[in-house]
Amino acid sequence: MTTCGLLKDSQEPVPLRSISVDVVIQGFVADVVSELRYQNEEKNPVEAIFVFPLDDEAAVYAFEGLIGGTRIEAQIREKKQAEQEYDDAMSEGRQAFMLGREANTSDIFTCSLGNLPPESEATLKIRYVQALAPEPDGAVRFVLPAVLNPRYVPQGSEGGTVSSSIPRVPKGQLPYTLSLSATVESSFGINRVESKCNLQPLHYTAEDRTAAQVSLAEGHQFDRDVELLIYYEDVHKPSAILEAPKPGAAPGSLMGDPALLLTMYPSFPTAKPGQSETGEFIFLLDRSGSMSNITHRTRDSLSRIQSAKETLIFLLKSLPLGCYFNIYGFGSRYDSFYPESVEYTQKTMTDSLKRVKKLQADLGGTEILQPLKAIYGKTCREGHPRQLFVFTDGEVFNTDQVIAEVRHHSSNHRCFSFGIGEGASTALIKGIARAAGGSAEFITGKDRMQAKALQSLKKALQPAVTKISLNWDLPSGLKAVLVGSGPQVIFQGQCCLIYAQISGQLQPADSTEGAAVLHYALEGKTFMETAKFSLHSQERDRLPIHRLAAQALLQDLEGNEDEEKKRLALETSLNSGVVCSQTAYVGVNMEQGKPLQGPLSHRHIPLAWGGPFYLMAALPCEEVSSFGGNRVACHAQSADNRLSKVAKSSRPSLRSGVVPQSWKIANVTKIFRKASRGDPGNYSADCLEFAPDLLVGDCGSQLLCSPNEEESALVHLVSLQNADGSWSLDPGLASILTLSKAEILNKIPAQVAQNVWVTVLAILWLHSKALGQKDEWELLERKALNWLHTTAAPHLAECVKAGNALLGTSVGPETLGV
Repeated sequence: MTTCGLLKDSQEPVPLRSISVDVVIQGFVADVVSELRYQNEEKNPVEAIFVFPLDDEAAVYAFEGLIGGTRIEAQIREKKQAEQEYDDAMSEGRQAFMLGREANTSDIFTCSLGNLPPESEATLKIRYVQALAPEPDGAVRFVLPAVLNPRYVPQGSEGGTVSSSIPRVPKGQLPYTLSLSATVESSFGINRVESKCNLQPLHYTAEDRTAAQVSLAEGHQFDRDVELLIYYEDVHKPSAILEAPKPGAAPGSLMGDPALLLTMYPSFPTAKPGQSETGEFIFLLDRSGSMSNITHRTRDSLSRIQSAKETLIFLLKSLPLGCYFNIYGFGSRYDSFYPESVEYTQKTMTDSLKRVKKLQADLGGTEILQPLKAIYGKTCREGHPRQLFVFTDGEVFNTDQVIAEVRHHSSNHRCFSFGIGEGASTALIKGIARAAGGSAEFITGKDRMQAKALQSLKKALQPAVTKISLNWDLPSGLKAVLVGSGPQVIFQGQCCLIYAQISGQLQPADSTEGAAVLHYALEGKTFMETAKFSLHSQERDRLPIHRLAAQALLQDLEGNEDEEKKRLALETSLNSGVVCSQTAYVGVNMEQGKPLQGPLSHRHIPLAWGGPFYLMAALPCEEVSSFGGNRVACHAQSADNRLSKVAKSSRPSLRSGVVPQSWKIANVTKIFRKASRGDPGNYSADCLEFAPDLLVGDCGSQLLCSPNEEESALVHLVSLQNADGSWSLDPGLASILTLSKAEILNKIPAQVAQNVWVTVLAILWLHSKALGQKDEWELLERKALNWLHTTAAPHLAECVKAGNALLGTSVGPETLGV
C-alpha cells in the first residue's frame, strides 16, 4: 500500500492520489475527461475538498463517481438543492460528491467527495468541452490550468475567497501526480504540436497527418499550466460542424435541434496607421504587489511590472499624433497621470515617459472596480473613440461585478485585456474583453508582453467594422437561429466562432448543403465571408457543439439582474447539463448499506505555490512604502512585526507569541531572497510553519533579488523617438549605434537634415539588430516612415545607401518604401 502524501505545513494526509486527463481535440473543439483518483488510508471516513481553476469558456457538462465498485452518475440541480442533497447525505453517513462553480467568478470550481470510507478508493470523472481560438501566429491553444493564485480581498470585507483557504506546498512537492494524453484530429492536416512542458514525441495515427496523439512526458508535476499549441496546415480556412440533436430531447429546444458551429475568418484591407488617426487610449495598469513577480525565470527575466513598463513605452511611442491618452495605476487604491485624458504631443509624451520609468508595484492589493468607475465617469471625447487597455494578473475577488461594470459601458468603448502570468483569472480577462468588444491575451512563460500589446493596439487602430449581419442559405424547410449574441466586433485575421440552432425538416428533394454568409461594412465598403456546410448532421455521444452553444448562451445571460434572463439561464443549464452560477452537480450513493460511523476528517487538497511567495493582504501598503526602495528590508521588518500577531493564533508550538530567532530580520531577508529565486526549500521548521501564514496573499510588493532589469538597447532606442516618429541626434542614440556624434555628422548626405539622417539610421538599426522583435516596433516604425516620406522623400534612397555603409548593414531601400 502506498503512503498518503502529507502537507508540509500541517502534516495532514492527502487523499487525492492522481489526476489523469484525456483530451480529444477536433479542429477548434477540445473535449476533456479529467479523472481524479482518491484513496483514504485513515481510520475514519474522509471528506476531500479540491478547489481548482478551469478556463472561463469551459462548459462542464457531466460528473460521475466510482465508489466501492458502484458507478454513480451525478445529476445537475439548482445549486441550493444540490447543496442540500449533499449535506443531507453527509449527515446520514452516505457517500456523496458535488461539483459546482464558486460564487462571483466562472473560472474556479470546487469538487467535494464526502464520506469516503477508511481503507477505500474512489474515482471521480469530470467532463467538459471548450472552444479553442487560434493565436496570432496561427496556433490553436489548449490549456489545462493548474495555477490558482490567491484572490485579493480588501481589508474590512466580510469573509475571504475560497482560493485564500487552499493549503499550499512548495513547487515540485505535490503529493499527487498528473498524466495527460491528447488525441488531435483535423481535416486541415496537423503540422506540429508544441508545449512549454515536456512532451512525448508526436505520433501520427493517419498517413495523411489528419490525426495524431501526444502525451506529457513522465514526471510532470501539476504545479504549472499545461499548454498545447497545435499548428494545423490551413488553420484560416472557414469550417463548419453540424451536430445531431440529443435523442429524446424536445424538437425546437436547444438540445432537441441540430447545432451548428461555424468558424469564419473575415479578411479585409487594414488601414496603415498614420498621423491623423483619432482616438482616446487609456492604459490601466495593475500595480499591486504581485506584479513584482517574475513570469518566467531566466537570467535575463523581467518582473511583471518591469515588463509592463517597457510595454507602456512601446505603446506610448506607437500612438498617433492628435489622439488623446491617459495612464492609470491600481492596487488597493488608484492614481492617474492626468485628471483628464490629454492630447498626444511631444511634451505630454516626454512627461509620461519619465513617469512610466518610475512606476513600481507599490499600490497594495488588487481592486480594479473603482478605477474603472473613475474612467467611465469621464466624458468621452467626440470623434475620439475610447479604447481601454487593462494589464493585470487578475487576482481580484469581485470578477462578476467588474465584468458587469465594463458591460454597462460597452456602447462607448472597446476593452483590450492582458492576463499576466500563470493563474491570471480567465473569467476576468476574457470576460471584460468579451463585454466590450475587444480581445484578450495571456502572457505566460517566455511570452513577451510587448508583442501581444502591440498586436492589440493594431486592432484598436483599425477602423470600426459596422453593419455586421449573418444570413443563411438553407432549403425552405429549414431555419437557422443564432445561439448567443453572435459576432459583435470583427478584427482583421480574427477567428469568429458562431453557434446556431437548425430547426425544421429536410425534404428528400432539398439540397443537402447549406451556407452562412457574414456581411459587414468598413469605411463605406461592404464585405462578406461565406462558409458552406453539409446538412447531414454528425452523431456525437457527448454533444460537444450543443454544450458549447449552451455555454455561449449562458455567457450572454449570466451576470444579468433581469429575472427573465436569470430564469432562462437556469433552464438552459438544467436542460443542457452545462454548469452555471445557479446550478451544481450532486451524486449520492443510494445503494450504500449501513451508513458510515465515526468522526469525519476534512481534507483540503493542496495546490503548489504558484511561484515566488507573496505577503498576505493584511500587510498595509504604508509598511511597504515607508522603507523607500529597500523592499527586502521592508518585508523582513514587516514579517517580523507581524509574527507576534500571527503566532498567538497560529501554530500550537508558537502560541506563546515568542518570535523564533530564525525569524529575525536578517534571516527573514535571506528567506525572501531564496524565495525570489524560486527556492522554497531549505528553511528551518519554524520558517516552514509560518510560510503559509506570512507568504501567501497579494498586497505589499514581493521581495525580489531583482534580475537584470537594465533597459535594453531596443527599449532605449524606442524611448528616444519623438512623438512625430522622428529621432534626434542624442548621445544615447550614438551609443546604441556604437558611433560617436562626430562620425554620424560627418556622413550626412548633402541636403539632408540632421533629424532625417538620424531617423534613417535608427530604422536601419531596428531592421538589422532587432528584426526578431518587429511585432513590437512595427507601429512606431510606420510613424517614422510616414514622417520621412512627408519630410525627405527625394533623399531616402541616398540616405539608406549611406546609412548601410556607415553601420555595416545591408537593409534594402524597399524596406523604407523607396
